[in-house]
Amino acid sequence: MSNSRKFFESLTGAGKSIAVLTSGGDAQGMNAAVRAVVRMGIYVGAKVYFIHEGYQGMVDGGDNIQEANWESVSSMLQVGGTVIGSARCAEFRAREGRLRAACHLVQRGITNLCVIGGDGSLTGANLFREEWSGLLQELVQSGRAPAARQPIREPAISHLE
Repeated sequence: MSNSRKFFESLTGAGKSIAVLTSGGDAQGMNAAVRAVVRMGIYVGAKVYFIHEGYQGMVDGGDNIQEANWESVSSMLQVGGTVIGSARCAEFRAREGRLRAACHLVQRGITNLCVIGGDGSLTGANLFREEWSGLLQELVQSGRAPAARQPIREPAISHLE
């Protein structure tokens, strides 16, 4: 058995939820990357979500965050741009916008975030990661997210760290 096959067979997404978003300007390969995230996530047993319209969709929440399935990414490779939309978001640049985005992820139990984009998109993702613990604390203190009561539940609330 090859090493790569052993690696893929050892991956598990049980109990995880992955959200994927595209941000910034459209570029070749974005749909292929989205499809790969969705299909690999499903393959390892994770629940996978689309975040439509990039960071704006994460800040706005609601119908912008939808569960993905195997068929939802079929026939997308030949489509230009990004089928889940890509939008820049001035609100995400402010802490309050990132707090709203974190709240929407926590409400859906999303444990992982995959951001597909360029330098600005990944800079935003890194800032979000750096602030994640503080955002969660603020959500718990304000009553907008449940506090972890049992040690076994703590990883569910401390994700993205």
